[in-house]
Amino acid sequence: MTLYTWGRPRYFPELPPPTPRYFDVASDARVLAHCHWHAVPRRHPTLMALHGLEGSVDAHYMRGLADKSFRAGFNVVLLNQRNCGGTEHLSAGLYHSGLSADPAAVIRELSEVDGLTQIAVVGYSLGGNVALRLAADYGPKGPANILVAVCAVSPTMDLAACVEALERRRNVLYELNFVRNLKGRMKRKARAWPGRFDLEPLRRVSTVRQFDEAFTAPHHGFRDADDYYHQASSLRVVAAIHMPTLVLSAHDDPFVPPEQFNAPELRNNPAVTVIVTRYGGHCGFVSEKKTPASDGYWAEETAVSFAAQHGSLRAQLKCPEGLA
Repeated sequence: MTLYTWGRPRYFPELPPPTPRYFDVASDARVLAHCHWHAVPRRHPTLMALHGLEGSVDAHYMRGLADKSFRAGFNVVLLNQRNCGGTEHLSAGLYHSGLSADPAAVIRELSEVDGLTQIAVVGYSLGGNVALRLAADYGPKGPANILVAVCAVSPTMDLAACVEALERRRNVLYELNFVRNLKGRMKRKARAWPGRFDLEPLRRVSTVRQFDEAFTAPHHGFRDADDYYHQASSLRVVAAIHMPTLVLSAHDDPFVPPEQFNAPELRNNPAVTVIVTRYGGHCGFVSEKKTPASDGYWAEETAVSFAAQHGSLRAQLKCPEGLA
């Protein structure tokens, strides 16, 4: 399902063209979002989506989620991580798997500038880890009840375990693809910011771990890759989550081991619901059982349905048949 959903084209003729919007998330960092607004945005809840490692707002699951949530009555904010989606020139630094301050800054602006009052966040893979850390950051008080629900699909909650799984022989094609994209981004980054990044270590990088050891960890002040994986993993902080949270993953995910979802700090948190299906792959979850109201992409439908159940504006949502 991982490869099938990645390579299968989908079209969303009912989804209106996005409105680009830039958010200054730090003094030296700007991110680009693709937004789908209803006519009066303040009258609608909003769903923010976070993509995975080396993804962008154009990832198949991001567009599929946008289509379903917009039809359900949500405004939609598809957020590029720093440097992703061709935005290397917008930020001086890099991004990492625990950078929850960026979506928090976007939520703050949407609340203070746009007057939006109900926001749900759905994150995929690395973005799922970021989303769970975001939920934990807010703790029991939350951002004045603005962030009402979080859903993480195929989240890399235990980064060390996920990187170890990625290094297995059977996953060589996945790792090669990630490494190729990471190297390409660093080269574009160096061109956008001349003299800031030393690319000499890039020649010796052939795994994600080696990339994190050479670039991600030192750039963000971590001791090494292992320290980065420990500090950035959401599994370390999920006990602090108090808002409604849903975690979706699959036993057959090639590089997100299902064992991490049995951790007591996750299973014993009453605010968190964990669903691990037998099949689904990584960010796949497509069924052959399609109907006129459903294209069979189960995780997208489940995420929208979960988000629609929370917040004082839920009564205004027009949840399409098949998403309930």
